[in-house]
Amino acid sequence: VLVTLTARELAPKATIIASVREAENRHLLRQSGADSVVVSSETAGRLLGLATSKPSVVEMMEDLLTPHEGFAIAEREVEVKEIGGSPRHLPDIVLGVVRDGRLFRRDAPEVDALERSDRLLYVRSTSDD
Repeated sequence: VLVTLTARELAPKATIIASVREAENRHLLRQSGADSVVVSSETAGRLLGLATSKPSVVEMMEDLLTPHEGFAIAEREVEVKEIGGSPRHLPDIVLGVVRDGRLFRRDAPEVDALERSDRLLYVRSTSDD
């Protein structure tokens, strides 16, 4: 929390990503100025739980989290030809839409028609690099 407060004071416009072990402390980091907070114990716990019944899912998650192999989650601007269309009908596997700083799932009614300033979170092949 102190590091986050100090970083925010020194660089008010910096993007600050923080990690916390327990979810109950997430709000403290947010209040201190963190833009994004990762709860490490919850994330690890979910993967461990999945591994017991669906090991393939964990393997795919590992693939998605490793940016230089297989698949990766990427972010891009909406192309002009995509404006007004639905993210569900794009050739990319769209996971979400960032609009005005808020993340929406691709099937949220708020983002059924893409806007010029939207950003897409999508799955891409790292072989496209």
